[in-house]
Amino acid sequence: MSKLLSVRIISIPVVILGIALPSFGQTPAAPKASPTMVVHAGHYIDGTTAERKGAVTVTLQAGRIVSVQPGTVNVPGVQAIELGDATLMPGLIDVHKHMGAPRTGLNPFQGRLTVSTPETAIGAAAMARKLLEEGFTTVRNMGTGQGIDLALKRDIERGWIPGPRIVVSLEPLSVTGGHSDWRNGLDSSWTDDRKAGHGVADGPLEFAEEVRRHRQQGAEVIKIMPSGGVLSIGDDPKVQTMTNEEIKAAIDTAHNLNLKVAAHAHGKSAIDNAVRLGVDSIEHGTYADAESFQLMKENGTYLVPTLLVADQVNELARTHPDQLNPSAAKKALEVTPLMRGMLGNAYKAGVKIAFGTDTSTGANAHEFALLVGAGMTPADALLTSMRNAADLLSMTGSAGCIQQGCFADLIAVAGDPLQDVTTMEHVQFVMKGGVVYKRDGASVAQPPVTGEPGGSFDDE
Repeated sequence: MSKLLSVRIISIPVVILGIALPSFGQTPAAPKASPTMVVHAGHYIDGTTAERKGAVTVTLQAGRIVSVQPGTVNVPGVQAIELGDATLMPGLIDVHKHMGAPRTGLNPFQGRLTVSTPETAIGAAAMARKLLEEGFTTVRNMGTGQGIDLALKRDIERGWIPGPRIVVSLEPLSVTGGHSDWRNGLDSSWTDDRKAGHGVADGPLEFAEEVRRHRQQGAEVIKIMPSGGVLSIGDDPKVQTMTNEEIKAAIDTAHNLNLKVAAHAHGKSAIDNAVRLGVDSIEHGTYADAESFQLMKENGTYLVPTLLVADQVNELARTHPDQLNPSAAKKALEVTPLMRGMLGNAYKAGVKIAFGTDTSTGANAHEFALLVGAGMTPADALLTSMRNAADLLSMTGSAGCIQQGCFADLIAVAGDPLQDVTTMEHVQFVMKGGVVYKRDGASVAQPPVTGEPGGSFDDE
C-alpha cells in the first residue's frame, strides 16, 4: 500500500494536552482550516450507505464539505491532500462514551477516593486526543461528574486542546442506591460535597427538577438509570430501580426541553417500560427479548449494545478481579457474556443499532469486529457509527457523512473495511473540521495556542 500523503495545514492554534484556566490575555481562537482544499482518495464510503465507491475528490471550505466529485479532479491553485489508494470515510461517531481519565490499575475505591477533579480533567484531555486520533470525531458523553465533560467540550471548541465534538449529558440520573449513586459501598461517614445531590433523585418531581437543572447547566442529552448495573456495588442488573412515574417524568421533561434521553438498562422490565414511555435509546440492553425488540421497532428506539466494555470487563473479572469490587466481578462474569447474543437477536429482528463502546481503553474501533462477530455484516456495522449514530444524535447532514454541507470530518484506512473490518482499528488519516490531526498513521504536531498565559489577579 502506498503511503497516505498530505500537505501541511496552516493556522491551527491547538495545544497537544492541557486543561483550560482563566486567561486575561488574548482569547485563543478555535482551530481553523485553510480557506479551500481538496482531498483525493482512491476509494470512499460516504456514510449514508456503506457502498465502497471508486476514486473521489472532496472539496472543503471553512470546515465543511462543499462538493463531492467522482474521480480525481485537479483544482488549480487549491491545496490538495493526496491519500493514494486509501479508503476515505466520514469521521466516526461513538454515542456512548465517558470522557474521563484513563484506567490506571486502581480499584474503584482508590479511584473514587484518591483521584482529584483536576487530575481527572487532565486525564480526560489526554483521552480526548487519543479518541480523535483513532478516528472518532464526534462522541456522545454518557456521564461525567463535576462538569468535566462540559469543560472538555468547551476547551476543545475554543481550540485549547484537540479532541472530538462532544454532546454532553453531565451526571446520569439515578435513584438513591441506584447504578450511578456515588455513595454506594461507602461508609456513610464519608462525604464529598462536590457530588452530593448531583444526579440522584427520588420521585417524579425530583427527576423533573434534575432534568431542568441539567439543561440549565448545559446538558445536551439526558441519561437515566432505570435498572441496576454491572460495575456498581450491590445492585441487580435485572431489577428496575426507577418507577415508571420517575422514568416518565424524566423523559417528558427532557423532550419538552428538546433533549433526547438515553436509558442505561440491562433488565427486561426497565428496557420495556423505558421504551413504552418514549426513551430515545437503550444502552446495553442485556436481557432484552423478542417482545423488547418489537417494542423498540414500534417506537423507533435505538439500541446501543456496548460490546467492547462488556468484553473488557469480563476479561478483567477473569484475570484481575482485584481491580473490581466483589459484586461487580461476580456480575461481570454472569452478565457480559449474554450481550453479544442479545445483539445478534436484535439485529435479526430489525432493531436500529448505534455504535457505542462505553470505554476509552484499548482500541475503541474494536467494537466493529465485535459487532460483526455477533452477526452483523461489516457494512451494517460501519453504518452504526455513521448514518445511524448521526440520526440518533440529530446530526444527520452534518456528521457521519461525506456529502455537501457535512462537517469536514474525514478519516482514511488502508484496504477495504468491508472485507476486513479490523482495518478500522488502524486509522491512518484523521481530519476534523478541515484540520488534519493524523496522517500516515502518526500524530500531526499542532502550533501552540496564542495568547498570554492564564493566571489570577492575585498573582500580581
